Amino acid sequence: MPAFELCRIAGTVFCAVTLIVMGDTCGKLLTAGGVNPFIVAFSRFVIGALALWPLARIKLPELLAYRDWRVILRAVFITCAICFILTALKTEPIANVFGAFFVGPIISYVLAVIFLSERPSRIHSVLLILGFVGVLLVVKPGFGASAGILFAVLAGVCYGCYLFMTKLLAGAMRPSLLLMSQLLIGSVLLAPFGLSFGMPEQSTSFWALIVLSALGSAAGNYLLVVANKMADASLVAPLVYSKLVAATVLGILVFGDWPDDVAMFGLMLIAFSGLGSLAARRGLPAGTARS
Repeated sequence: MPAFELCRIAGTVFCAVTLIVMGDTCGKLLTAGGVNPFIVAFSRFVIGALALWPLARIKLPELLAYRDWRVILRAVFITCAICFILTALKTEPIANVFGAFFVGPIISYVLAVIFLSERPSRIHSVLLILGFVGVLLVVKPGFGASAGILFAVLAGVCYGCYLFMTKLLAGAMRPSLLLMSQLLIGSVLLAPFGLSFGMPEQSTSFWALIVLSALGSAAGNYLLVVANKMADASLVAPLVYSKLVAATVLGILVFGDWPDDVAMFGLMLIAFSGLGSLAARRGLPAGTARS
């Protein structure tokens, strides 16, 4: 693949993950200010569905595909992941939350090996284990891990199951139809919870953060769909680890949250794991640059 094309794909993915982190930053501002995470999650799914519906160009008969139990279960997993991560962001630094959240690819990897008989390369397995070590350094199990970090791990587990279900459905329906399935089903699932808590004081800043949180997440996920059309998922997936860069920078700029030394080292290991996987898939040794 030409260097220019690779840079274009990498730029698209980085814009996508940055928008998602910006959406979660707005979500953290809301939940830290006392807004219930279910309200934020519900509004994110509803506004995202409304925003992306014109772009998805879904025909009404296509909605019958949403009766598939695999589609419903996939939507349940991503809905739980969003609720858990918003709960975690209420009390935890955003970079640490995303560090713990990256247990997701490991869960997806294990499920694919068990149920799909996938046989990843040895180097990919080693890099994934390295990434898992990084997650452990962020989570610090047994050393006073907070409830917020545990919610972040639960979010990652649900996200890993969501990634696995996405693999099962790959090729069964077009990406935009699959993206809308999680938004529409998630909206229905969260409606009883999101509406039962009642809306807080409806200030201008509240609505601005609600809309920005939803649109950031929706736009980021849509760009990831575009990126997956531009290149194989095996190329795009490792680039998603750049989300850690955006999370760390925004955490510092918006909240003044600096990860401690152990967590920072863990984040670096996770990032190295992702970039190493990318280099391995491109046929380059990890750490080798191409001019």
